[in-house]
Amino acid sequence: MTNPILPVASPRESRAWLGAELRARKGATGITLVVGLLAAGTSIVPAYALGLLVDRVRAGGGTTALVPVAVTIVIAAVVGGLATGAGAHLIRRLGARILADLRERAVDTALRLPVAVLDRAGRGDLISRVGADISAIDRAVSDVLPTMISALLLAAISLAAIIGIDWRLGLAGAVAVPLYVLGARWYLPRAAPAYAAERVAIAHRSQQFVESVQGIRTVHAYRLEDRHLAGIAGASRRARDISMSVFALYTRFVGRINGAELAGLGSVLVVGFLLVRQGAVTLGEVSAAALLLHRLFGPILLLMVTFDKAQDAGASLARLVGVLRMEAESRAGVTTASARDLVLAGVSFSYDGVTPVLRDVSLRVEPGHHVALVGSTGAGKTTVASLAAGVLRPGQGNATLGGVPVTELPARTIAMVSQETHVFAGPLREDLRMARPQASPDELTAALARVGALAWALNLPDGLDTVVGDGGHPLTPAQAQQLALARVVLLDPAVVVLDEATAEAGSAGARDLEQAAASALEGRTALVVAHRLTQAVSADHIIVMEHGEIVESGPHAELIEAGGSYARLWTAWAARATDGKEPAAQRR
Repeated sequence: MTNPILPVASPRESRAWLGAELRARKGATGITLVVGLLAAGTSIVPAYALGLLVDRVRAGGGTTALVPVAVTIVIAAVVGGLATGAGAHLIRRLGARILADLRERAVDTALRLPVAVLDRAGRGDLISRVGADISAIDRAVSDVLPTMISALLLAAISLAAIIGIDWRLGLAGAVAVPLYVLGARWYLPRAAPAYAAERVAIAHRSQQFVESVQGIRTVHAYRLEDRHLAGIAGASRRARDISMSVFALYTRFVGRINGAELAGLGSVLVVGFLLVRQGAVTLGEVSAAALLLHRLFGPILLLMVTFDKAQDAGASLARLVGVLRMEAESRAGVTTASARDLVLAGVSFSYDGVTPVLRDVSLRVEPGHHVALVGSTGAGKTTVASLAAGVLRPGQGNATLGGVPVTELPARTIAMVSQETHVFAGPLREDLRMARPQASPDELTAALARVGALAWALNLPDGLDTVVGDGGHPLTPAQAQQLALARVVLLDPAVVVLDEATAEAGSAGARDLEQAAASALEGRTALVVAHRLTQAVSADHIIVMEHGEIVESGPHAELIEAGGSYARLWTAWAARATDGKEPAAQRR
């Protein structure tokens, strides 16, 4: 059974979104339209000029009659060529800007989606939307959109010009219009679902592949290679079959377009012949009308051909606008859960469905409080942190924030910082803006200063413009953690989960990093997996875990007085600290 995919916008919703984007750019849209009309208008001048030449030659004009016609055609060609090039450039630029905004909003919305939504829909669908769908629209903006707009403008102006010569010639040429419409009405209702089905098939194929790659160790462990390869092959066959049926549909559509062109040109020639015999029009005027109509065949064919790609891009646009529809929903949970308790109630969990990692774990983190998780390696602390952050879903029990399951909250409601911090490739300031894209320079420096990172950041070769990450200036583990904590400050989430975020700093930088973490968490609700017990001392409440269960909980002083597991951990920690060494068995 396939996973349900993310929402897909209706054609009306897609058109409404595109209309709103164009209205937001009235100036650029208006200039583009004017230049397009100029290009279309100059393209019909040669047909008029040749018609005039026919009449002059029939009237016995000499070679001098060719000069003004030739000059007119040359001027029209130069102006039309420049206008066509400028129009195509303006269309591409306008489309590229709209697409850039669409891409950024779609990715931003996707990053805010609750984990449960992505789990239900499958990450393959999301990957195909921000990958294949964006590429399809990008190709349409670069290649299809200029052709379509130019063809539409040329068709309208040419038909108006034929009617201007003689309304009967225009009526004769218009015979092709209903045939075009019939062809389009036959094709479009069939093509739209076909392209949508093709996109869905591609999404399912991506999902099959992603699931196989993500679970490759499990696939190898249970010898499921053949089953997964068969699933990928089956999904690929379905995508291929749908693509072939779409192409066959398009081929039949082209045949109908060719029939419409034959009918239109034949009607103009027959009616023109009769009108010339009656003396109603000249031979040159009929020639001009026929040339204008014939001049339309190429653009109209291109227009019809681009319907194929336009349908493809339209299906992709609907899928991306469908993601944008979730934008309001993705932001709704932030205020709803911002001042509520983080609760794990009777939570049990197993990674393989057989071996239990957690057993009936219950805890509460009150608003503004800090709770520390401590215990030896394998106690289940990281699993609890992942469940609290919504990265994992409980096998049994519930993990909620303000009564809302954490897996259904927007991804940015709860921020998680682990010891494995990723530094994105690019300027340091852009790495920080991953948390808040619109952050001002003052906000960036304030966030760095709060976590004690401003001094070393300003001392980098190019300051905040220094390229870091892969291929850039290397950051120490402690600096990378401070960078992650600065992102937390900029993001300003309702809850922060720290999973041994100071573990990689080493003894020398541990205290500075602990202070950075404390500053980032100030005034926030926090669940901290404590690598160093000094982090637990400052917590409002401490939870001690062993073998997937909670064995003790309470403030530091009470647990020391109780003389249980925590007291023994603290005694070992204090003894090692006195000797200048730190206990190593404080992980996970």
